[in-house]
Amino acid sequence: MSIRIRLLLSYSSMLVASIVLFLLAGFLVAVAMTGDVKSVRSFYTSHYAVKPLSEPEESTYLDIKYYVKNGPAQLYDPALLQELDQKLAPIQAGIIGRQGSQLSYLSPRLNSAELPASLPPIETSNIKVRDTVQAGSRYFTYVKYDFTVPADKSEGSIYILKEVSPYGEMTRELLPVWIGVLLLSLMATNLLLYIWASRAIVKPLQSLRQSAELIKAGELDSAALPLLRSDAAMGETRPDEIGQLAQSFEEMRRKLKQSVELQLQYEENRKELVSNISHDLKTPMTSIIGYVEGIQDGVAATPDKMDTYLKTIHSKAKQMDRLIDELFLFSKLDLNKVPFVFEPLDIGVFLQQTAEELRFDLEQKGIRLDKPEAGKPPVLVFADRDQLKRLIGNMVDNSLKHMDKREPRIAIGWGMKGPNGDEVVVCMEDNGAGIAAEALPYVFDRFYRADASRSGQSGGSGLGLAIAKQIIERHGGRIWAESEPGKGTRMFFTLRKNDEANGRPGEGLA
Repeated sequence: MSIRIRLLLSYSSMLVASIVLFLLAGFLVAVAMTGDVKSVRSFYTSHYAVKPLSEPEESTYLDIKYYVKNGPAQLYDPALLQELDQKLAPIQAGIIGRQGSQLSYLSPRLNSAELPASLPPIETSNIKVRDTVQAGSRYFTYVKYDFTVPADKSEGSIYILKEVSPYGEMTRELLPVWIGVLLLSLMATNLLLYIWASRAIVKPLQSLRQSAELIKAGELDSAALPLLRSDAAMGETRPDEIGQLAQSFEEMRRKLKQSVELQLQYEENRKELVSNISHDLKTPMTSIIGYVEGIQDGVAATPDKMDTYLKTIHSKAKQMDRLIDELFLFSKLDLNKVPFVFEPLDIGVFLQQTAEELRFDLEQKGIRLDKPEAGKPPVLVFADRDQLKRLIGNMVDNSLKHMDKREPRIAIGWGMKGPNGDEVVVCMEDNGAGIAAEALPYVFDRFYRADASRSGQSGGSGLGLAIAKQIIERHGGRIWAESEPGKGTRMFFTLRKNDEANGRPGEGLA
């Protein structure tokens, strides 16, 4: 059963229960007032008939009945009627005497010109002796007795009347209307509550179902989701459970969209990785096969040529081995499978030692290395010594591939940065060919090379700077490059200062 049907049945049941309780309450009130279940059906028409008379009214009425039985003609006597009228003075009631269609007596307390004309006609059977009459804007309850004088067969009436509040009678007259209005109000309220509940609950749930169907079909654009689009049109988030559900649904949609986009990116990267690995392994492998076939075919007929072929095969094999090692390292870094051993390092001393280790090899290649400035106050960082050396070595190797000056130079330096001076920035600068502006954002991507042909003339696997980025991110730092084509390149990476005084060594590590 749908929620809409359940709401309709629920509100209809509430309406029926309200009407039944209302009618039951009216029935019990009538029984309480009449004291007789059978008289309930005449309660409305005999409302005043069941109201007991006061003692003066009851006494006067009994006197009238006595005179009717023992000499009804006496009731035409104004003096007698005035005497009876005096008995009603304490309760502000009065008497009207009528002989035929003419008044024989009108109590001064019943001073109303419209009252005589409002009296009911003579009914000698006296079936309906009590009721209420309206005279203009005034209401009177009465008890009457109609009689016939045997001597002349004339008919007369005696009325004992008492003025009552018009509001009570107005209520009695309008009671059916009020009951009808109440029932209509209940039904209208039921309908409005049903419509409101449908719009506030059922309609958003239907929109949510439509949104789920769109997501199921692969549509993750928020503009196409009905529930989220309607919430955006309202300009605010609903503060109720439906609004919380919409927020959770939107969060799920965003996460799902990010997951799909990330999966697509991973798939694209995987395809690119396979393509790049295939290309970078295929090139040296083809060379090795070519030289081996040359040896087998006797092309390397002299010892010098044989030596050249074997050196080339050895070089290509080492290139493949280095590529496989770097690929294996990058994969382990990407999966967080490389253990990092963090320890406090004096960054100045560490860079001095690393530069000294690199200096000899660089001087053999004719490259000048400018070491970091000595004499700075010691600054500790929390880092892995071996991985930082690998990072700096990869950056140096990248610089070596692009050296084109007659006097090549590499410089390593460091300084403090950050609002509180809590970040160490290491810079390595060269005066090589530089990097084109359009290639600069991609130099730390895996397998990226500036030469789109991937000819391999510049050497390298395209993984060195990608590995450097992985290493520095594991240290909780950043890495970036600045370059001016033709003048050189500056590469930077940051490390968090080791705040031993505050007991937070390695703060900011990933």
